[in-house]
Amino acid sequence: MAPAPAPQGQPAHLRRTALICAGVAMGMTGLAFASVPLYDMFCKATGFGGTPMVGTAGAGVILDRTMAVRFDANVAPGLGWAFTPESPEITLRVGQTQTVFYKITNRSSRTSTGIATFNIAPEKGAAYFVKIQCFCFTEHTLQPGESLEAPVVFYIDPEIAGNRDLDGVNSMTLSYTYFQSKAGQPVAEGKGDAAKSNL
Repeated sequence: MAPAPAPQGQPAHLRRTALICAGVAMGMTGLAFASVPLYDMFCKATGFGGTPMVGTAGAGVILDRTMAVRFDANVAPGLGWAFTPESPEITLRVGQTQTVFYKITNRSSRTSTGIATFNIAPEKGAAYFVKIQCFCFTEHTLQPGESLEAPVVFYIDPEIAGNRDLDGVNSMTLSYTYFQSKAGQPVAEGKGDAAKSNL
């Protein structure tokens, strides 16, 4: 019986296919790690998903058009905090910079750390809600009975007047939810996974 022939090297096209597949797999892995920050940047740049825009200064132009802004404050179960806006609703002129304070109190008998997430409704108006200063996504640690007043500084971008689809929008709601915080991330009670914000 004749010996089996020695194995030949792999054809060039099989090696090339294997390299392409490995490259695609590595690219997909990298994209998976980058998807959360990229999505966050996209939301902040476009207002998608109820994410307000971030600004560094006032609008510079104030219109006669007015807008009602409602303030919603929620606390996830298990945190033991009270969380309320100084006013449930205000009316301001489009382009006018406004500051509203929220009061946060630890009503529990233990020191705890929380972090707030937020969104804007209606979503289509979020691209015109510009926050200059906000306490959201910043951890706060409160002792039992300790209170904190935290400001949010914002304006409605005058460019809203140029969007005919938003002519009928005369109110927005800024909604915050405080969660327990772990390693700088909001955590839902009884779950190891970070709570998902509406971003």
